[in-house]
Amino acid sequence: MTVLTTPDAGTSPERFEFWRALISRSFVPLEALPRETPDFRATLRTAQLGPVQVSVVEADAHGVAHTRRHIAADLPDFVKVSLQLTGRCTLAQRDRQVLLQPGTLALYDTRFPYTLDFDQSYRMLVVMFPRPMLRLSDSGLDRVTATAVDGSGGLGPVVLPFLHGLAAQVDALESTADPQFADTAIDLVRALLAPYASQTAEPRNDGRELLTRRILTYMEQRLADPRLGPDQIADALHISRRYLYKLLTEQGHTVSGWLREQRLARCRRDLADPALAHLPIAAIGGRWGLPDPAHFSHAFKAAYGISPREARTRGAENA
Repeated sequence: MTVLTTPDAGTSPERFEFWRALISRSFVPLEALPRETPDFRATLRTAQLGPVQVSVVEADAHGVAHTRRHIAADLPDFVKVSLQLTGRCTLAQRDRQVLLQPGTLALYDTRFPYTLDFDQSYRMLVVMFPRPMLRLSDSGLDRVTATAVDGSGGLGPVVLPFLHGLAAQVDALESTADPQFADTAIDLVRALLAPYASQTAEPRNDGRELLTRRILTYMEQRLADPRLGPDQIADALHISRRYLYKLLTEQGHTVSGWLREQRLARCRRDLADPALAHLPIAAIGGRWGLPDPAHFSHAFKAAYGISPREARTRGAENA
């Protein structure tokens, strides 16, 4: 069993650089992404059971990315199963995104890029093993990838306590576990995931709905940026532009249509606000991502049937 922790000496950025090198060396090639953390600390406990690596990661907020440049043709194919013990994690892989909270697990495939985003301190169990051990077809593995498994149904009440036990006993696993223990552990994981990999499994929309809410929140928080567009949004949420369009279409929106509607609604609100009467009309449009006065006026009139100036006058009259 190996225990590695960030050194007490040095600065927080220096400890993060230590962690960056450590996790890339301990799992598959990875990039660690810093967050605003005043004093970064982290610990990795790892046990090797034949081909299966069992790790408990405890760290302050940060991100992790396994990108295309990290994926080499000569690297073995691994899958990872991560169980959130404390804190939370947003996992994104293959146009899917899922939120892991305590008691939730998910599988991800190191043959493809993925990201993990931890927005607070956390503990996570990570079980990494060669892909063939899972004995799932490629289509079954694709269906189960980046799918949240909360453990409340099926074999969850049996398997999740076992995984929690692995996390609790990681320090002693190498000295006490039988050589067949690794196969047993992966068989249990497979039994838990099998219903999610089945073609007859009901679609799970939790991750899709969460991702759609995150997209809308991201756009709403950046309405003032006139350069905001599909490429920036898709890159920030780690999805393809095609999938971005698909998710918004399901809600009856387009990217440009939603942005225009929300920007104009806020401009109309501000034009009717007496406290903002000192601002030029063009400035109202500019503060909501519509910096071209002519375009702003035309779009506003097309949406509401009156010009921005008329909207301001009516607001003043009704005040």
